[in-house]
Amino acid sequence: MIKLMKNLTMYKWIILSVLGLVFIQSMADLYLPTLMADIIDKGVVVGDTAYIWKIGGLMLLVAALGAVASITASFYSSKAAMGFGRDIRRKVFKHVEQFSLQDFDEFGTASLITRTTNDITQVQQVVIMMLRMVVSAPIMLVGGIIMAVSKDAKLSLVIVLTTPVLVGAVLLIMYKGVPLFKTVQTKLDQLNLVLRENLTGIRVIRAFNREKQEKVRLQKANKELTDVSIQVNKVMAILMPVMMLVMNITVVLIIWFGGIRINGGSMQIGDLMAFIQYVMQIMFALVMASMMFIMVPRAAVSANRINEVLNTKPTSLNEGTKLANKERGTLEFDDVSFSYPGAEESALSNITFQAKSGEITAIIGGTGAGKSTLVNLIPRFYDVTNGTIRVNGVDIRESSQEEVRSKIGFVPQKALLFSGTIKENIRFGKQDATEAEIEHAARIAQAEDFIIKMEEGYGSVISQGGSNVSGGQKQRLSIARALVRKPDLYIFDDSFSALDFKTDANLREALKSETKNATVVIVAQRVSTVADADQIIVLDKGEIAGIGTHKELLENNNVYREIVESQLSEEEIA
Repeated sequence: MIKLMKNLTMYKWIILSVLGLVFIQSMADLYLPTLMADIIDKGVVVGDTAYIWKIGGLMLLVAALGAVASITASFYSSKAAMGFGRDIRRKVFKHVEQFSLQDFDEFGTASLITRTTNDITQVQQVVIMMLRMVVSAPIMLVGGIIMAVSKDAKLSLVIVLTTPVLVGAVLLIMYKGVPLFKTVQTKLDQLNLVLRENLTGIRVIRAFNREKQEKVRLQKANKELTDVSIQVNKVMAILMPVMMLVMNITVVLIIWFGGIRINGGSMQIGDLMAFIQYVMQIMFALVMASMMFIMVPRAAVSANRINEVLNTKPTSLNEGTKLANKERGTLEFDDVSFSYPGAEESALSNITFQAKSGEITAIIGGTGAGKSTLVNLIPRFYDVTNGTIRVNGVDIRESSQEEVRSKIGFVPQKALLFSGTIKENIRFGKQDATEAEIEHAARIAQAEDFIIKMEEGYGSVISQGGSNVSGGQKQRLSIARALVRKPDLYIFDDSFSALDFKTDANLREALKSETKNATVVIVAQRVSTVADADQIIVLDKGEIAGIGTHKELLENNNVYREIVESQLSEEEIA
């Protein structure tokens, strides 16, 4: 919590102003009961109307000063807290952007969303409370006690009797409630996970008529969160009645013993009323302090969750060597092995090959052979377990993520578009791309035909997730996004699967001239897509089963021949 609060240093002048304003407000609140006592004892009792007007006017001025200070303090404390929350969200987001997929898997997307939203909001609320109460509560408590004792020291013994009861109740409630706060946040993570899966997988859920089962799953997660939240609130709900009971008993005792003292001539009526006001302020200060003691531990749980993210060093973060252009476009795997965290077996073992500039390297294999895993290692989505991957002759682990990825044009297996125009989606690959570059990339990607048929052309809006375009159109726009980048290395991870054979053939023909000065790595299921490649790497169970041209592998590699025979007729093979 303290570590996170260091981010408030940039708001130090605002915070000092708030503390000063809260001090003024507290002093005004402490002064008002004394003025009220004077009005009663020196004005009302003796019938001095002029004195009542005089002190009454002063009370109005003091109250107005306190109100202005309170409103201004609320404004600036909110400004500091909201700015603090904005800064932490920005910091968390920027840090998470550097995470490898391995780091994402460790936290889970749903948990990262909760930490960036709900957890930061919890800390924000505590900052507002602290700015208002960290000065106010001690001043009201100490000042109230001093003023009460100055009015009647003997009557102050009532406070000594009742305060320990109130403090004990607060400590007991904290002991019961604080452990439940972490459980609430965990259950909120689980609910977000289920909700996110339902929203992103709605098509699959409906296709398999799983709406009822998913509804039950969501209700279960929702109920677990509800039950824990109710449990917390039951504990917290006891606090206010206990406080009110103690406060009211204290007031009754003060009136009882105060009446005896007034009857004995040891105390005036005005002083008794002022004493009651000071006791109420003391009790209120204790209530504020108890609220702080309850909210701070809850925020501390959230702060720890935020710090877990910020303290996690991205596994693939490095600020090292630049990828030189002397071996532009070269890609080399040197005895590379990789295992997913917690996996019993390696996903890839002893992978060694070279891909040269101007050549097309194709990767083919059965389902689960490790094709996508292999290409995901190149942009450092994951880091290798053993061995070395070199891009432009440099070990990618010795360079920053940004440097490595700046040399790569990546088209993922699942085409993803962002909400915005077609032009903005293609320009996502290169922010300063000109209109001509965008149109050229679309033309090479075989996307121009359907783009110009759309009403707004390149200005046509793509819905969230690209839901208003077909799978093939999404793939072609994703390819155009990579092409406009003009990188040293192109990676197409099964990026032609949604294209018909004619479009596939046209695209591969257009790519030849466009990528002649770069290395192209193609992952594909279809033999027709890889047949013209300069070298084909056949993967089987995470290992290389063969490397060569289509003709060489057809003659010498049983795994490749089985794949070919499963897709082509004898005439086509011949």
